Parts: sequence; C-alpha cells; structure tokens
Amino acid sequence: MNNELQPVQIQNKILIIRNQQVMIDRDLAEMYGVETKRLNEQVKRNIERFPERFCFQLNDSEFENWKSQFATSNSDKMGLRKKPYAFTEQGCAMLSAVLKSETAVQVSIKIMDAFVQIRHFLHNNAEIFTELKSIKQHLIDSDIHQKEADKRIDEIFDLMDKYHVEDKQGIFFQGQIFDAYAKFESFIQKAKSQIILIDGYVDLSILERLAKKKKNVNVTIYTDPKTKLTAQDIQKFNAQYPTLTVKHTAKMHDRFLIIDNTVLYHIGASLKDLGKKCFAFEVLDSSLINTILANV
Repeated sequence: MNNELQPVQIQNKILIIRNQQVMIDRDLAEMYGVETKRLNEQVKRNIERFPERFCFQLNDSEFENWKSQFATSNSDKMGLRKKPYAFTEQGCAMLSAVLKSETAVQVSIKIMDAFVQIRHFLHNNAEIFTELKSIKQHLIDSDIHQKEADKRIDEIFDLMDKYHVEDKQGIFFQGQIFDAYAKFESFIQKAKSQIILIDGYVDLSILERLAKKKKNVNVTIYTDPKTKLTAQDIQKFNAQYPTLTVKHTAKMHDRFLIIDNTVLYHIGASLKDLGKKCFAFEVLDSSLINTILANV
C-alpha cells in the first residue's frame, strides 16, 4: 500500500512548524508501514543521527495547535496524550536508514520528492505569497484603525448624549468649542425633513456639521454672497448628503436655525466660530418663522 502513495498525499502531510517544513511521526509511521512507537524507538536507538535540526518534539502550544487542525475523530484526538515528534527533510531521509527496509527506502524517495516539489512551488510563487502577506497585513492594520475610529466615535456620541436636552436657552463660554458644536449637532439631528440655516459666514466646517443630519433631510442655507463655499463644495456635499441648496442674502446680521419649520433657534455667533468666544442661544416663538423667511 505504501508504494501506492501519491505525491499529493505526502504533500498534504508536510506542515510548517517553527518556520520549517516538517512531517509528524505518526504520519511517517503510516507511510513507512510501521507503528509510531517502533519508529520513535529506532530514532532513540540512533539518537546521534537525529540532532534537533533533523528531529524535535512539539512543545505544548505546538501540540495543541496541531491537534486543533488534526483531521480525525474526537476519540482519536483523545488518544493523543504524548506530544509527537516532527522530522525535517533531513530527518525524514535519515529514517529510511534506521528503519532498514526496502519499503522505507522507496517511501523515503517519494517523501524527498514531495519536499523538493513544495520548495519549487514556494520559490516559483514567492512574489504572490509576498503580495498576499502585504494584503493581509494591510487588512489587519485597516481593521485596527477602523476599530480605533469606531471607539473614538462612540466616545464622542456618548459625550454628546449629555446635550440632548430640551433646554430653551444656554450660554457657552470661551473655549467650550466641543460643547458648543455638540449642542448644535443635537439640533441638527432632531430634524426629520428640513433644516434652514441663516448665517452670513458659512464655510466647509459648517457643512461637516450638517452632514450629521438624518437621511432625506433637505438643507437650505442663506448666507452672504461673499461666502467661502464654492459650487464644487456644494456638489460634493450633495453627492453624499443630498440635498443642500445655498441662497445668498445680505439682509441678516443675526444667525437663525429653523428645524422642520416648527422650531426656531436664535444663535449669537456664527456657527463656524462656536465656542471661540462667549455666546448664547435661545428658542424663539415659532410664529416668527414665516416673518423671518419673508424678509431674508
């Protein structure tokens, strides 16, 4: 039966342990047609022929890892109480000499051929393996960065939860930049269909805040004709967070935020400067919304 061994059968038994190609004693014993116990006895009787670079016993972690990948029944696994020995290519070649049989010689030749074929395969595909390793590392790094980013976002939203209150007015003092923006974003996230912002000084930082709106909420901005926003800025925003419309007006000095045409906020600082200096906000009577829009 051993003479009928096919190359792929042998190659499937070659493992990588301690960065070396090796074969396990029980697999070799099966191929050589002897008991594992007898194979290891012959090795011990000729131990001078098997230095560690030829043969070594698996340590605890290697043993557990090998058992977890061992394709056999659970009952067979339970019988594996002794850590097996691993034989390098040189060790496999030496086995044929100590086993002293015609079968051992023939099987040993096939095993050597299998080792050589695997080396050729690894050499011929070295660039592919290098690229795969690079891709794997990139995926690992990306996953780590994504987890760190997700963690940071969760922390920010946890902090923002403090400001999801129905207070009618408030004051933010100089330096409370995060607190001020968190408050503004809590207003934005309440909108279900429409946001109207009247602010003479709008830049990209305001669009970043408005991006936190819910999906399908339309945004209209009234700002000074000299706004720093460009048509390209508006186009890019709409590509991800539709729909934004920017209109120009020079009639308004104060800042107003209208949510769903039902809630009117008066904000004492341009939204791009929140927290840089002391400012206040308050909720005005919603009956003023139509009047403000008629005069914008």
